[in-house]
Amino acid sequence: MTAGSRGDVAPYTGLGYGLMRAGHEVTLVSHACFAPLAASAGLGFHPLPVDPRAELASARGRTMQRSVTDVGKLAHLVGMARAVVGRMSDDLLQAAQTSDVVLVSSSLGPLGHTIAQGLGLPSMGVFLQPLAPTREFAPPLTGTRSWGATGNRLAGHAVNAAIDHIFAGAARELRSRLGLPPTGSYTARRARERGWPVLHGFSPLVVPRPRDWRPGLDITGYWWPHDPPQAELPARLRDFLDSGPPPVFVGLGSATVPEPERLSRAVVRALRAAGLRGVIQRGWGGLHADGDDVITIDDVPHSLLFPEMAAIVHHAGAGTTAAGLRAGVPAVPVPVQFDASFWASRLVAVGVAPRSIPLRTLTSATLTAALREATGEPLHRRRAQALSERIRSEDGVAPVVSALDRLGRT
Repeated sequence: MTAGSRGDVAPYTGLGYGLMRAGHEVTLVSHACFAPLAASAGLGFHPLPVDPRAELASARGRTMQRSVTDVGKLAHLVGMARAVVGRMSDDLLQAAQTSDVVLVSSSLGPLGHTIAQGLGLPSMGVFLQPLAPTREFAPPLTGTRSWGATGNRLAGHAVNAAIDHIFAGAARELRSRLGLPPTGSYTARRARERGWPVLHGFSPLVVPRPRDWRPGLDITGYWWPHDPPQAELPARLRDFLDSGPPPVFVGLGSATVPEPERLSRAVVRALRAAGLRGVIQRGWGGLHADGDDVITIDDVPHSLLFPEMAAIVHHAGAGTTAAGLRAGVPAVPVPVQFDASFWASRLVAVGVAPRSIPLRTLTSATLTAALREATGEPLHRRRAQALSERIRSEDGVAPVVSALDRLGRT
């Protein structure tokens, strides 16, 4: 069960495909617009009614995007999500009623856990972000720097309480329908924190497991989105790649921007000032550029495109960050919101990115300087390639298979 943007769904196609190869029957439960992702991996699919792109384009979504700080965006997100989460409850419950085990992403954690508990099903968290409170870093969703050991842990609890607030009404209704005794959000969260297993689909080389995490919180390695064997790049894009030196990828994924035309012009000026060609991904933000030295594309498999790039300029979402690391290519992260600043800081910390440029501070001059450093300093590429080799050797699915076997024996 997962909800959100494409980056919140695509990694589970790879996880689901791996579980299917291990002998499990897998159904992906997510927004209807992602049905083709499940089909391409051969997974079953159960649709959820909410369209995440339409929600971001709504008045509520635009208000959230106009907020200056990540904490402010998070506050608006809580209100927006709380208004729509109840619409998914019926389908989540219906999907679980025909299942033996429930695997739940962080975006639906409280609801998935409640449903599994009410149906008497074993369940497990499969998260893409490290949300459990820790002294070692600030909560990723706040996009803030460390507040110190005590402050980080307190902030982590506060953020998780805010997330629980999103689901409070829907969870209360579900508990009543399922015959569970009424309980508050805090008590329900404490029940999950006491022993609910949560596996995290990223590499410990990128985010080492915090030393103060409780038992049952583990990091497996990445779950790579499944690409069909016959997948290939569009002919027009292939021709562009073959016509000159490796270009720079620029894309903001599912992030939206207030002035896409202005941003697109700034990106093209930066690429040309740095003497680089560009592949511009339209994404949900509507970026676009024309010229012999740039090409605009829609969605293509990152696993096929990124290894051919000189550098990758991206919004530092968890999925795109992972794809760039897998490709072994230097990055210029341009965090937009929520956990993006956290992943951007990790890219800088492991040495594959020269710096992070938050979208609100991006200019053609700052991007030009970062591109020159990312592509002109060989150390960034050497570090990226070395890290890529180690990450690709990890098997993120195997620990989930083992955990499922343990669930089946309890």
